[in-house]
Amino acid sequence: MTRRQLLGTAAGAATLAAVGLPARAQEPLKVGFIYVGPVGDGGWTFQHDLGRKAAEEEYGDKIQTTFIESVPEGADAERALTQLALAGNKLIFATSFGFMDAVINVAKKFPDVNFEHATGYKTADNVATYDARFYEGRAVIGTIAGRMTKSNKIGYIGSFPIPEVIQGINSAFIHARKVNPDVQISVVWAYTWFDPAKEADAAAALIAEGVDVILQHTDSTAPLAKAQEAGVIGFGQASDMAAFAPTPRVSSIIDNWAPYYIQRIGAMLDGSWKSQSKWMGIGDGEVVIGEITDAIPAEVKDEALALKDKIASGAYHPFTGPLKKQDGSEWLAEGQTATDQELSGLNFFVEGITAKIPQ
Repeated sequence: MTRRQLLGTAAGAATLAAVGLPARAQEPLKVGFIYVGPVGDGGWTFQHDLGRKAAEEEYGDKIQTTFIESVPEGADAERALTQLALAGNKLIFATSFGFMDAVINVAKKFPDVNFEHATGYKTADNVATYDARFYEGRAVIGTIAGRMTKSNKIGYIGSFPIPEVIQGINSAFIHARKVNPDVQISVVWAYTWFDPAKEADAAAALIAEGVDVILQHTDSTAPLAKAQEAGVIGFGQASDMAAFAPTPRVSSIIDNWAPYYIQRIGAMLDGSWKSQSKWMGIGDGEVVIGEITDAIPAEVKDEALALKDKIASGAYHPFTGPLKKQDGSEWLAEGQTATDQELSGLNFFVEGITAKIPQ
């Protein structure tokens, strides 16, 4: 038998191995990511890309990853997802809420490709969703905000009026009020996930209102830079933003996506991947509270960490009644907790918030 014939037989690879010739290596699993911002944003996208890199480190040459950054939500997302699917990626992570319909549309065209959508709620046989309980972290930093404000005015920079952001505003306010009944919260909508100029303008507007603690649900470090100029405090968002510690960044909410990406890519490699919806929080290690700096008094730090531990253990839910809606109507009775279904569609503020949700 010639070497050419040997390569063509079913037993060829085994025979080649027996005579010391290498068999063809298995092709790596191609995994794609689309990001709403740049990987250098220092926040949301930066953390997702850390998760991608962690998966590469975990699986080595078993996988090959690629990403497309700064993808606008809408038609551009469909084009980016299609590009990744046509390039042979068999698992694609879409990492922003506004990619949801694009994921569903493209998934129908590529039934042999599996998709994972961050923070969405639409699934299919080849579409899974994953989310983090950011509102748990907001409860912790809301507690710090309520204790630290001297003006009794805290501010919140919202990206878009979607349930994820509304959850965070409500949770921060509820827990600030628990420790300081005089707290008021002002909300400025940036209508962007990542735009440093708009985020800085939003922070400046809040500071002009007398706010001395700023929280954000946008992706850049611009609000912290503005807080630094004004001598007010703030928190890292999505990533630690520790370059601004010990102040104005006095703590942070860190999104830890690496374990999820490693687990789901592993499921593709071993053939166990199935559509699912996962929503994880502090107790799962997906939402992490960054170091609380010495700019915060020890007793406030201890109080915040005790709350974090109660949430992590399941002993406390940040949305526990009695709670009323903004219009004064009943929402949660004494001891009643909000269901995941209620929270995933949350479209109202709680009593005490005077800001309006844009329609």
